[in-house]
Amino acid sequence: MLKKMKFNIVWIIALLFMAILPNVIGASSTKGKIQVSETGFDSHITNNSLAVSPDEQIAVVSDSREQSVLVYDLTKGKLRKKIDGFVSPRNIVFIDGGSEFVVSDSTLGMLRFYRTKNFTLKDEVVVGPGAFGTAVSPDGKTLYVNNQAHSSVTVVDLEKRKPMAVVTGFAQPRQGIKVSPDGKYIFVTNFQGDKVTVVEAATQKIIREISGFSMIRGISITADGSTLYAANSGRNSISAVDTLDGNIKSEIKVGREPYGAALSPDNKLLFASNKTDNTIDVINIADHHRVVKTIDGFNEPRQAIVFSHDGERAYVLNRDLSIARVNVKTFSITDIIQDESKKDKLKTLRSDKVGKYLAD
Repeated sequence: MLKKMKFNIVWIIALLFMAILPNVIGASSTKGKIQVSETGFDSHITNNSLAVSPDEQIAVVSDSREQSVLVYDLTKGKLRKKIDGFVSPRNIVFIDGGSEFVVSDSTLGMLRFYRTKNFTLKDEVVVGPGAFGTAVSPDGKTLYVNNQAHSSVTVVDLEKRKPMAVVTGFAQPRQGIKVSPDGKYIFVTNFQGDKVTVVEAATQKIIREISGFSMIRGISITADGSTLYAANSGRNSISAVDTLDGNIKSEIKVGREPYGAALSPDNKLLFASNKTDNTIDVINIADHHRVVKTIDGFNEPRQAIVFSHDGERAYVLNRDLSIARVNVKTFSITDIIQDESKKDKLKTLRSDKVGKYLAD
C-alpha cells in the first residue's frame, strides 16, 4: 500500500509539473523504489534504444514493451545486468564521460540516472509523463528531452540535475532528437505533421521547420552541420536535407519501413535499417548516395544503431534486445550478443516441440 501511495504521489507531482510549465520549473530527485503501473502511459507507441559507453565496454539497451533495461559486457559478449522497475523505457544516453547513463521513461515521466560502475540508481528527475527521446549537448552540460504527450522539449541542467526550461510549439516529438555538432541547434522530429523543428540552443527559440517527410523516424546530422538525413518509413526512403534552406536535395530509395539513418564517424557511410525487411542498406555518401550493400540477418532493426569511434564496427539492436555486431569493412554480422538464458529457453522450447512431434 505504501509503495502504491508513493507512486501516486510521484504521478500527481509529474502532472502538476507539466500543467504549470513553463511559468514554473521544478524537479524531483529521489532514491527510493517506485511502484509502477501495469499499463503504460502511451503503450501503443513502441520504440527501442541502444547506448554504448565511450570506452565501448558497456552497452545498455531497452524496448518500450519491456519493463526493464539490459546491460551487456561488450568485451565478453554477454549479459551483465538486468535493471527492473521501468514501465515504458524510451531512450538511453551516457553522460559525464561515461560514468553515468540516463534512461527516460514516458509512463513514469522521469529521467533515471545510473552509475556505470555498479549500475545502481543515483538520481531521478521528474520531467512529466510522455518523456521520449533525449540528446546531450556537445559540452555535456545540457540534456534535451522530447515530450510527445505535451508537444514540448524540456531543457535539463545536468550539473544541477533539474529542468531549467520547457520549449513549446512542437507536434508529438517522439524518439528523434539531435544536437548539431557545434551545439548551436537542436533538431526535433515531429511525428504529427512529419516535420523537423530547428531550435536555436542559445535562445531556446524555434527558428525553422523542415517538412516534406513521410512517417519520419531516425535522423542524423553531418559533422559540418550542413546536411540532415531522415528515414521515411512511409515511402521507403532516406531524405538528404540542406539544413540551411530546409530543402530536400536528394531522396535515396531503401528497403521497407526504414527507421534508422545512422552516419559513420567519418560521414562516408550511412546505415539505413529496414524494419520490415530485417536488413540494413549501406549508403555511400560520397558516391552520389548510392546503396552499395544490403546486410541481412537482423530482427526488426529500428533506430538503435551505434558506430564504434574508429568506425570499424557498428552495433544494431534487434527486436529481442540482442545486439548484432557488424564489421563495417566487410558489411557483415560478426556475432550476436544476447541474454544466454533466453537463448537456452529457446533451445528448450524447440526441443520440446521436436519431442512432441516425434511422440505424435
